[in-house]
Amino acid sequence: MASLPLFIKFLLTGFVGILPIIELRGAIPVGVFTFHLSYIESFICSFIGNIIPVYFIVKYIRPLFDFFRRWKIFAVIIDWASEKATKHIESNEKLQNAVSVGLFLFVAIPLPGTGAWVGSLIANFLNVPPKKAIPPIILGVLTAGIIVLALTAMANGGIQYLLQKN
Repeated sequence: MASLPLFIKFLLTGFVGILPIIELRGAIPVGVFTFHLSYIESFICSFIGNIIPVYFIVKYIRPLFDFFRRWKIFAVIIDWASEKATKHIESNEKLQNAVSVGLFLFVAIPLPGTGAWVGSLIANFLNVPPKKAIPPIILGVLTAGIIVLALTAMANGGIQYLLQKN
C-alpha cells in the first residue's frame, strides 16, 4: 500500500470515510496505519468523505422511504417512527430547540452507529429542515474526528513504544 500514489491514498481514505457505519471513525486509522498518511492528511480526507453523503441523506432520503412504503412491513415501521418522533417534537418547543444539540451530540460520539449517516436519517425522520440539520451534523463529524484523531495518535504512540521496547 505504501507504493500507491499519494492522490490514490487520499481518495481511498476519503472513500472509507463515505462508507456507512465505518465512516470517519475507521477512515482516520486506515489513512494513518494503512496508507501512512500524516494525521492531518488522514483527518481531512476522512472528514470530507464523511460529510459528502450528509446533504443527500437529509434532503433526498424521503423518496426512498416513500418507495419502501409500498410494502406493508416497511410502511408500518417508517410511519410508526416518523409519526412518533414528529408528534413529540412538534408539540414541544423545548424539543424543537434541543434537536440540533441532540444531533450534534449523537454524531460527535465516536461509536459505531452514531455517525453522520444515522444522524442524517434521524434528522430526516424528524422532518428537520436541511438548514437546521446539516450544521450540527457537520460539527458532530468534526468533533468525532478530533476525538478519533487523538485516539489514533495515542494508539500509534503506544504501538511504537511497544515496538521500541522489544
